[in-house]
Formats: sequence, structure tokens, C-alpha cells
Amino acid sequence: MKNKSRYPEFSQRQLRVGELVKQKLGEIFIRNEAKIPSIKTEIITVTEVRMTPDLKTARAYVIPLGGIDAEETVSILTEYAHLVRKALSNKLDIKFLPKIAFVEDKSFEYAEKIERLIKKNRDDETEKKRYN
Repeated sequence: MKNKSRYPEFSQRQLRVGELVKQKLGEIFIRNEAKIPSIKTEIITVTEVRMTPDLKTARAYVIPLGGIDAEETVSILTEYAHLVRKALSNKLDIKFLPKIAFVEDKSFEYAEKIERLIKKNRDDETEKKRYN
């Protein structure tokens, strides 16, 4: 019986290639090798890369430093994805060069929200103990 979890399970190969693509994208952005106009790629962080099972498509989760103008950064990266892919082709030696889809990483916002809820709950518990 298959595990019907919310989260898809990734093969070791998908994880390994995803990590390799993540590292190479990070290098490309730090060194500004993609030559994307109107954006400073040095401030972009690649937080995760998820590969499809056939390894032909990569979804790269990115966030600019400080999370400022994240949507605009993602749209510019999407527009110039062909330049990023060309720079990536010089760094990777794999059978198929994956197509890259850039996605805004919202995990930090989500983690911050959870942290606030935990802190609020802790403060409420402290308040209750004080008056009991």
C-alpha cells in the first residue's frame, strides 16, 4: 500500500541532482555569470531546487536578500531563465539540462508566522499562570 502523505517522496537521484543544480545556480548568481540586466544577482539566494522524476524540469525556490521585491525578482528571473540555463549548461555535465522554473520561497514568512504563534501561546500561558 502506498503512503498517501501530503508531501511527495523524492528519489535519491532527484535529491542529488536538485542539490547539484542548487549549488551551481548559487555560484552563477554570486559571480553574476548569467548577465541578467536590471537585477543584482549577487543578492539572490537559492533555498531549494526540486526536480521532476524525469530530471528534465527544475523548480528553483529563490528569495532576494531581505525578501525585498521578491515577486519582481522572480518575474525577472523567469523572463531571463534562458540566460541562467545557458550559464548552467557550462557548469553541469548531465544527460539532460533541466528547464528552470523560478518560484518565490515563502518558507521564511511561514516560519516567522509559526514563531509568532508559538510566542503568543507562550505569553498567554505565562499570563494564565500569573493569575492562577
